[in-house]
Amino acid sequence: MFDREKWSEVFQVLSKNPFRTLATAFGVIWGIMMLIIMIGSGKGLENGVTADFNRVTNSMFLWSQTTTKAHAGFKKGRRFDIRYDDVTYLKEQIPEIDIISPRTQLGGYRGANNVVRGIKTGSYSVYGDTPDYDKIESRPIEYGRFINWSDLENNRKVCVIGLRVYRELFDKGENAIGEFVKISGVNFQVVGVYNTKLQGERAEEDTKSIFMPITTFQKAFNWGDKIGWLSITSQKNVPVAVVEEKVLKNLKERHKIHPEDDRAFGYFNLERRFKQMNGIFTGIRGLSWFVGVLTLFAGIIGVSNIMLVTIKERTNEIGVRKALGATPWNIVSQILLESLFLSAIAGFGLLPAMRAVRIKPVEALRTE
Repeated sequence: MFDREKWSEVFQVLSKNPFRTLATAFGVIWGIMMLIIMIGSGKGLENGVTADFNRVTNSMFLWSQTTTKAHAGFKKGRRFDIRYDDVTYLKEQIPEIDIISPRTQLGGYRGANNVVRGIKTGSYSVYGDTPDYDKIESRPIEYGRFINWSDLENNRKVCVIGLRVYRELFDKGENAIGEFVKISGVNFQVVGVYNTKLQGERAEEDTKSIFMPITTFQKAFNWGDKIGWLSITSQKNVPVAVVEEKVLKNLKERHKIHPEDDRAFGYFNLERRFKQMNGIFTGIRGLSWFVGVLTLFAGIIGVSNIMLVTIKERTNEIGVRKALGATPWNIVSQILLESLFLSAIAGFGLLPAMRAVRIKPVEALRTE
């Protein structure tokens, strides 16, 4: 129930020393603000970094390099390729694999290729993929569709272009679906336009790519059954490291590579990298809370000290109240109300309130 007299007394006490009141309130405000800023900044940084993980985190990527050890009659320094039938082989041998999607790229890693439409040209990365890759690195489709298994089975000359590719090769508002673009002299029909989940410059780069069925890619650009690299995910609750070890072992046996040749394959474990990032952000969160709470605690101590000073100044007043029959709760509630008004958290004023209750009326009346 609202007690006008009690609140009137609160304002009267706090207004007697406005500078001290403002300084006390500022200490609490500063502590809370620092806690919010540090936690918010840490979370914002975490969200910004994890937003770039647009791939499924329980995934790995593997490609062939050059052997560094002689084995099974082959000299070291041998170049070899991962083949399309390796996909079926690995799927049969390793039940822990969930998705395995072969990929190819025209021009190599980060390669760019001339793409023509009418009088407009552009340089973009061109990939050969399977529909499964969209489950590993998903991209929202703005118009049309992504490639499907029927495209692969029938070697259709179709492609899905990025939003930036669309903007550079097509007029604003023009329908790209069903139109043709020429990639390295071969015509492909556009069946979809995709966007990206990334942000900033990475988003621009991500939408400068073109995807087509890997089987069509291999035939159109004379790749035979070679593939550039494998994108692999593990079954639920199976660490990618388990799949990684088995994939390397099986491929080394299949391609006659020394079991201890650790440089014959290049690979990247996204799950391991994601866990490392999570560990870093766990540390950042802990540090933010530690520093923020210490700053807030400093504000709490400031409020307690100020209220203790206030109690000392009001010793006579409290003694008179108790002599006139004021109960301990009357004294405690009044001090807590003043503290609550300053800091919005009642516990800040508990120490000085308990100090006020312990004052004896006779000793209080003797204090000058």
